Amino acid sequence: MAHPIFSRRRFLKRKVCMFCKESTLSADYKDQEQLRQFITDRGKILPRRITGTCAKHQRKLTTAIKRARVLSILPFTQSMP
Repeated sequence: MAHPIFSRRRFLKRKVCMFCKESTLSADYKDQEQLRQFITDRGKILPRRITGTCAKHQRKLTTAIKRARVLSILPFTQSMP
């Protein structure tokens, strides 16, 4: 018999892509506030499983973040104090 702690299953609510849900939104490299939701405080791009975006919009989001970094709209890493 399996231990009761290990036999529990977690049913998590599936995250919905916010770009698919609201068709007015798009991953724009000029929108700094929107892009900051998808990067960590250290500047890393958050994965799909955490943000809930679909594959199509995650690819667009990644290219928008990388463009914003090259144009110095977003930092590559966190600033050192």
